[in-house]
Amino acid sequence: MGVRKDLKRAKRRADLAGRTSVETVRDEHGTVREVRTEVLAAHPVTGTTADVPFTNADEAPDAVVLRREEGGAWRPVTAAAFAGEVTAVAKGLVAAGLEPGDRVAVMSRTRYEWTLLDFAIWAAGGQTVPVYPTSSADQVEWIVRDAGVRYVVTETPDNSATVRAGTAALDPAPEVWELDAGAVDDLVARGRDVPDEEVTKRRTALTADTVATVCYTSGTTGRPKGCVLTHGNLYAESANTVELLHPVFKAVTSQVASTLLFLPLAHILGRTLQISCLMARIETGHCPSIKPDELRPALKSFRPTFVVGVPYLFEKIHDTGRATAEKIGRGASFERAHRIAVRFARAHLDRFLGRGKGPGPGLYAAWALYDLLVYRRVRKELGGRLRYAISGGSPLEKDLNLFFYASGIMIYEGYGLTETTAAATVVPPLSPRPGTVGRPVPGTAVRIADDGEVLIKGGIVFGAYRNNPAATEEVLRDGWFATGDLGSLDEDGYLTITGRKKDIIVTSGGKNVSPAVLEDRLRSRPPVGQCLVVGDNRPFVAAVVTLDPETVAHWLSVRGMPADTPMSEVVRDPRIRADVQKAVDYANEAVSRAESIRKFVVVEGEFTEDNGLLTPSLKVKRQAAQEAYAKEIAALYA
Repeated sequence: MGVRKDLKRAKRRADLAGRTSVETVRDEHGTVREVRTEVLAAHPVTGTTADVPFTNADEAPDAVVLRREEGGAWRPVTAAAFAGEVTAVAKGLVAAGLEPGDRVAVMSRTRYEWTLLDFAIWAAGGQTVPVYPTSSADQVEWIVRDAGVRYVVTETPDNSATVRAGTAALDPAPEVWELDAGAVDDLVARGRDVPDEEVTKRRTALTADTVATVCYTSGTTGRPKGCVLTHGNLYAESANTVELLHPVFKAVTSQVASTLLFLPLAHILGRTLQISCLMARIETGHCPSIKPDELRPALKSFRPTFVVGVPYLFEKIHDTGRATAEKIGRGASFERAHRIAVRFARAHLDRFLGRGKGPGPGLYAAWALYDLLVYRRVRKELGGRLRYAISGGSPLEKDLNLFFYASGIMIYEGYGLTETTAAATVVPPLSPRPGTVGRPVPGTAVRIADDGEVLIKGGIVFGAYRNNPAATEEVLRDGWFATGDLGSLDEDGYLTITGRKKDIIVTSGGKNVSPAVLEDRLRSRPPVGQCLVVGDNRPFVAAVVTLDPETVAHWLSVRGMPADTPMSEVVRDPRIRADVQKAVDYANEAVSRAESIRKFVVVEGEFTEDNGLLTPSLKVKRQAAQEAYAKEIAALYA
């Protein structure tokens, strides 16, 4: 089991664990209220993130920094070749009229060209404005108008049609280039007469304070806000996470790091990941989808050593394992494998952290058996070489984290927002602590306010919302960013997120309930797809539950029911309700009786981006969901 060997090696490399100092500050009661970590990568006097491809080309021109999927094979792209492509596209942008400081929107799924365009826009002196490819014409119009976008690069004809429909009334409307229609080749041809020196001059004129991107929030509570992020913000995030994680990976494993990037590059986590990987010259491939059925073949062919994902991915892999076992009549065996994994991982981690003796002979024997039957299949689903993963976006259910640990894959959780240039905290590589989101990334401080709100300070914190000084003043106070999230710090400075301030439910009995804990645990158990916990000004807590379509298809199959059974019939089936009740019971284990879900309703349909109930980053739009299911919610309390 690779993770166990890595941890043993890590024990012998104590110097790695102490690479960055951690300082905690306690209040008069001895409670940790603030934690600070020392910076590992101070921003250089000259140069910006725009220089990364060119630094690589100068220092290691033949190093493979990217791999591009072509015809089922992953073609290597060297540092020198990538820098040459960036220059060629940047020259095309200059020829098209891009001036330093102009903004270019990119509306595309995750693919090689997205990374190429990002660095080319910077090299030409511009600013990138990411747009989710699922955005509506109205959303595109808002971002293009608010950001003052002059050019838009789209991926598909549908994307182009959406942009043109949304921006038709703008004067002037932005110029649109389409990747599937040869935008990159057109730009390269357009810039052939522009001297390379023009790109060099523009790139070297950038500073740490130069705006690099205007990245819009997911908009769960209204219009998305444009976070203005500088090259200094991007460097503080990317360089410090690389310095924290990569030396440890190289020291305790025998692998050459590689990753498959499948997170949306319209999301700041995907953007900073691509910068980090290029900085460290980690081989990176791209996959345009996070849907498990589309992602699994890419994972198997690329075979990454680590990935960065969201809880949804790990939940789906776990659910696929359970469904496969049930199809061959071994559902009970899978459930036992899960319980053994959690016990084994908890005991093994306790020994590593000096808190216990570790797994006994019987538990080791049980783990070895299920490693043959179950855990190795999980590793195979992820390509066979995966040893590490980072999960962000929302909390990962602790037992699920332990299951993957026992399967040979260490998942480190992190926490951050667009306003903090992605991760503000991450679990240190040699000090795993499932259930927390770790300590501040180097050079960052985290403070817990009197009301429990998480505050963040450091080079990663943004400077302003574009065109919105009132909103900026509301969240930035004396250099501290008020996240809106609630949390706590333990004795060692690890942060645990407990909920969202605006989401707190206050029952009519005066009980404060954070729905996040219940919802995260509910979603981690089949057949639940999405869910919404309610109860504000109500006598008790309840839930609206949707069913996961893949789970329903499997559920119908194993029971010999027609695949086209109407969903209206499925949601009323007492057996499906019994399965949902098990998920509810599991969620309730994490809270007191007063906070527990007393009733639930299973509804038809899903929470999706298309129906306006999910953001592109898969967060539930709570107000919209409550309005959509107002009748069902009212019936719960009738």
